[in-house]
Amino acid sequence: MTVTLHFHGASGTVTGSCYRVVHPKGQFLVDCGMFQGNKTVRDLNYKPFPFDPKAIDFLLLTHAHIDHAGLLPRLTHLGYRKPIWATEPTNGLLEYLLPDAAGIQESEADRETKKRSRRAEEPFQPLYIMEDANEALKLTKGLKYEEWITPGPGVRARYWNAGHILGSASIEVEVEDSNGKPIRILFSGDLGPDVKVFWEAPDAPAGYDYILSESTYGGREREDYTLKQRQEALKTEINTALARGGNLVIPTFAVERSQELLHDIGYLIKTGEISPSLVFLDSPLASKVTGVYRKYASMFDDVELSADELFNDSRFRIVESVDESKAINSIRGGAIIMSASGMADAGRIKHHLRNNLPRANATVLFVGYQAPGTLGQIIQSGAKEVRIHSELVPVRAHVRSLGNYSAHADHSELVAWVTRRLPAHGAVFLTHGEDEERKALRAALMHDDGLAGDQVLMPLLDDAFELRAEGIGGVEKPAERRIDMTQVTADWHNAYASFIIDLSHQLQDAPNDAWRVAVMDSLKATLAGTGPVTPPLPMKTQAGSAPVLHGEPSGE
Repeated sequence: MTVTLHFHGASGTVTGSCYRVVHPKGQFLVDCGMFQGNKTVRDLNYKPFPFDPKAIDFLLLTHAHIDHAGLLPRLTHLGYRKPIWATEPTNGLLEYLLPDAAGIQESEADRETKKRSRRAEEPFQPLYIMEDANEALKLTKGLKYEEWITPGPGVRARYWNAGHILGSASIEVEVEDSNGKPIRILFSGDLGPDVKVFWEAPDAPAGYDYILSESTYGGREREDYTLKQRQEALKTEINTALARGGNLVIPTFAVERSQELLHDIGYLIKTGEISPSLVFLDSPLASKVTGVYRKYASMFDDVELSADELFNDSRFRIVESVDESKAINSIRGGAIIMSASGMADAGRIKHHLRNNLPRANATVLFVGYQAPGTLGQIIQSGAKEVRIHSELVPVRAHVRSLGNYSAHADHSELVAWVTRRLPAHGAVFLTHGEDEERKALRAALMHDDGLAGDQVLMPLLDDAFELRAEGIGGVEKPAERRIDMTQVTADWHNAYASFIIDLSHQLQDAPNDAWRVAVMDSLKATLAGTGPVTPPLPMKTQAGSAPVLHGEPSGE
């Protein structure tokens, strides 16, 4: 029996990281993350795993982000009861992240069930519940960086700093083939940039049979910057936003991004370079995670505030209760409001966006990657109105982006990381990226490192590769993929929402009722397959231009 590597997530997508290694003495997973993005991508979470969870011997976890760990409770829900190996700080984060994720699943299921009950439909079942999250936490086992472990027969592994978030790791694995010869594999996990507060640059040895590298920012470069320059850029955004007289709303991830922003905002307040009235971190989860960061403050690098000062400025309000969160909505200006989630697709940030997006003096600042189809990506792309909690909300606020807070390595840093890990005698697999980004990184590795086309591969969901020390022995494609890959970046759900908004505006702006009726008759005829009906009057146009499509895509 050979060693086979299966790609069950983050293959043609950025989220849902999950790899399965089958070998002569068993099988194991590396990560089991939740799919995030548009509705078609999110629906993958509810489809059956392409493996039996009870047959997995153990799981190696790179870090605590939900797109890498978010389906751990789904595994336990389906009967998984084996070890989950991670660094001790990662396990500390999971204590809060997994119950929070379970709470979201339960509340969203309750909301959907209420909608269904009005239609006399069956209740909606959550992906998993709190009991499943607690069961997953019982299975966690802690380890330290750079120490070998033997998690199962024929396998040994050690973790290396990935520089991404607290406890994040690249995982070096040796798996014995049927001849007892080890196949050496390196899973990058998510890689941090070379310049980052809290963590040193990513590390790992060189020389493997196979390397799996994330490619989130393939083909995209950030301007070179120092931490001081990043603080200067943040200072400019804050002062410009507050000078407009409104609030500054920052959708931010509960893990790492919130703590980095609190650090830099605290430093800028201490040095007198900004003067917001109040700084809110409105997220019960971020509040708990900040406590974990305090616990591991001795691990931090490039920190300009002492452990006592970190996250402790008198203007900070770390909000947990619902009533305190609602009270923030009465503040019309002068405040910085940070709230989860970073892609604005769940949680309290949606309430703050609903209240501030219509205000022309407000500012929304994005500080991280926005997956296609998320509310954050739709706002960032220039939408004039969006749908939040089933309500159309106009976008009058200033929308800004700041790339220097990304927890991911950019294109040059990814290329350099792979280059320093070479040689890879078998192949380099590019994962955790969309196709355009993967293609750019592939081209750079072939050009800069002289790798051949068959040495840099871009697997798709559920592809499987037979790994041999001398090279790939074979490739198995699934008979049917769990998703139409063309729907990953732009699915029909968002196209439908955009169409409904455009149609509504066209009907509202129509010159008369006869035209409105004719448009609807035309659509009915087209859907019935009997051919379109020509409206009696032309659509509303600007002089010399095509018909105006009013409105923009919406996102939930």
